[in-house]
Amino acid sequence: MVILAAWLLIWQIVSWAIGNRFLFPGPFIVLATLFELVKTAEFWLSLASTMLRVIFGFALGMLGGIVLGILTAKFSFLSSFLSPLRSLIKATPVTSFIVLVLLYMSASIAPMFIAFLMVLPISWTNVHDGIEAAPKELIETAKVFKLSGFQTLRSVHIPALRPHLVSAATAGFGFAWKSCVAAEVIASSKLSIGRAIYECKIYLEIPELFAWTAAIVIMSIALEKLMLALLNSSKKRAGHAPIRREKP
Repeated sequence: MVILAAWLLIWQIVSWAIGNRFLFPGPFIVLATLFELVKTAEFWLSLASTMLRVIFGFALGMLGGIVLGILTAKFSFLSSFLSPLRSLIKATPVTSFIVLVLLYMSASIAPMFIAFLMVLPISWTNVHDGIEAAPKELIETAKVFKLSGFQTLRSVHIPALRPHLVSAATAGFGFAWKSCVAAEVIASSKLSIGRAIYECKIYLEIPELFAWTAAIVIMSIALEKLMLALLNSSKKRAGHAPIRREKP
């Protein structure tokens, strides 16, 4: 809290130094503007619409990455064949993907697909590495004791894979938020945070622009903490140590 207060103070000092609250509003003006926004139905509809796109895109990206990670870890020829695709997705700027996707998809669907596309290689790489990280001696021991495939999966592969999945989920969720909102800005998707940000820029409503950005940050942190809490809950039931958010 002390560090947060210090950064808020720096923000306020910069705002005072610039001397124009419409050009660079301070934290109190942004907070007051945010309180005004939350009183409107448009704010909640835009927030809910963007959140659904982010969650669906993130979930599809994680699911697709898990499937591809398992397949490429199991079949080396498939890993060699698909690795250029993964590298292409990682290397291509998100704005290029947004423009290309908008040629084939509607403005309401494109942001969700972009979120999926940004999460996919992160999940894919982490799952592949997690499967490769499974201790070979434990796998051999499972074979010696003739454990079933399910028992080997539960005792060997899942514990090795879990930290990689957590890393993919925490990193991927942040990318999903950023890429989805960026796509909404370019696509001008109806009832979205991206469109609200774009309109703030067009009409030079800078305090509202800061307020919408603050809303994105707050929602991203809140949903990430909720996701980690759910993962911790499932991990405690399985008898493992709790998961903590990775520090950058």
